[in-house]
Amino acid sequence: MSLGDVEQQSNQEFKASVLGAYERGERAVSVTRLERLSRFYDVSVEQLLPRDPQRVEPGAAAPQGKLRIDVAKLSQMQGPQFSMLEKLLRMIQIQRQDFNGKVITVRSHDIRAIAVMLDVSVDEVPARLTSLGLVFVPPQA
Repeated sequence: MSLGDVEQQSNQEFKASVLGAYERGERAVSVTRLERLSRFYDVSVEQLLPRDPQRVEPGAAAPQGKLRIDVAKLSQMQGPQFSMLEKLLRMIQIQRQDFNGKVITVRSHDIRAIAVMLDVSVDEVPARLTSLGLVFVPPQA
């Protein structure tokens, strides 16, 4: 489908020029709009996000320094960005069949989606999650 086709089939909800700007990285897309686009294309939000060249393949061990998010703390937070983040993490848990429900390690391609939800750059995600108290720190032995 061309961008013009998307504009026409979406009844002008998604303008071709705006979609092109999203694709080129010239314009930021809100989480709400990204979710509507994913529904229009009938794909997951993750499929609309750019791929990380250093992506960790599913099933591979998480490299050192990956973020461990405290899902229990996240579930207590209020606001649409936290609700979307919780949905993303639940989706990841289902895909990995990891149902401990307390902590989840996010991979590089997950961090891109989180950056969009938190409206920060990919590099700022760890600091933002830390400032929100969402980075899991294991108790010292």
